[in-house]
Amino acid sequence: MEDIRANLDTVHGRITDAAEKAGRKEEEVLLVAVSKTRTPEEINTAIDAGVTDIGENKVQEIMDKFDAVKPVRWHMIGHLQTNKVKYIIDKVDLIHSVDSLKLAKEINKRAAQHDLTMDILVQINPAQEESKFGVSLEETGELIEAILEQCENVRIRGLMSVAPIAEDPNDVRVYFDEVKKQYDRLGQIDHPRLDFQYLSMGMSHDFEVAIQAGSNLIRVGSAIFGERDYEAFRRMNNGGN
Repeated sequence: MEDIRANLDTVHGRITDAAEKAGRKEEEVLLVAVSKTRTPEEINTAIDAGVTDIGENKVQEIMDKFDAVKPVRWHMIGHLQTNKVKYIIDKVDLIHSVDSLKLAKEINKRAAQHDLTMDILVQINPAQEESKFGVSLEETGELIEAILEQCENVRIRGLMSVAPIAEDPNDVRVYFDEVKKQYDRLGQIDHPRLDFQYLSMGMSHDFEVAIQAGSNLIRVGSAIFGERDYEAFRRMNNGGN
């Protein structure tokens, strides 16, 4: 568990350096610790070390860990199926991965049932990779307009993107730059349920480049918790077998 604390110190140092190169401050960048396959004990260690926001890729993991984790802001960052929205609508603070009007309408429906307004990000797939979800840069404005028109219990807080994997993260800087341009442009829309605050770009391998491109929310997992031990995770979820 001490490794988690040390890793967090290193990550904060990297954030500070990247922010300074961009003429910004570390405090302007929200760190979301991605706890995919991690135990509640590991997550609580990170929270004790100062983490305020936790991100999960899967609905089931949020449900399994929610009650065992100390008070924290939860982020749904992975692909979200419409039939699973109901399980997390009252648990998460921000859904990063909205990439269709169908999903937004389901979130709206479930949020209305709980008498709440759900904060979301619209996910962009700037390189149009078949292996990733998200709308194209060109489709983003149209989707946002439709959500604002049809989803009264949804508030759009910004954009999320995942850049292609590259050996040198600087090689994909162009994608971060394009999403930032959209963020700046669409954030000018005057609407009571559009309040851009988050540009969610950057993970363990590329968050410095993302910060320099304008990201103010990064999703970091392995750089905090270490490389995932999938076999240990499998045993944990099968009663230790």
